[in-house]
Amino acid sequence: MKKAFVVLLVLVAAISVRFVFLARSSRAGSPPGVTGGRLAKCPDKPNCVCSEYVDDTGHYIEPLAHPHVSTTQTMILLKTAVQELGGTVQAEAEGYLAITFATAVFGFVDDVEVRVDSLQNLVHIRSASRTGYSDLGVNRTRVEALRAVLTPGESYRSEQR
Repeated sequence: MKKAFVVLLVLVAAISVRFVFLARSSRAGSPPGVTGGRLAKCPDKPNCVCSEYVDDTGHYIEPLAHPHVSTTQTMILLKTAVQELGGTVQAEAEGYLAITFATAVFGFVDDVEVRVDSLQNLVHIRSASRTGYSDLGVNRTRVEALRAVLTPGESYRSEQR
């Protein structure tokens, strides 16, 4: 019994150390940014969602509705919504925001990128974990929470394709 406890304790310690190193490495990364006028495509891991690529059914999420205001006003609304959800704006350009969210326990960093498409009245969004494989749906949930903050009173649920 005592040997099993020691083995379990060592295993838990090893997993915790692994998480600490993964979280630390996630803090050193950065968002991919906009390439060719679009947000980056999601990697072949289930820890990312993006509204730019409808054909990527495993990662696709509906874009956010663009409030019928100027891009500047939309950016202000987005920054306020992000702060309400606990995110930090890292970079801002015309119609683009790079935001980070960190987990409370180990400090894993996730990137959220937003691109305002005024021509199509859409706000494209990409939310991805910097490290690891699965996110247990955290990024999809975060985008839906952002959608709910931006459209209060509207019950919206993204269609899973």
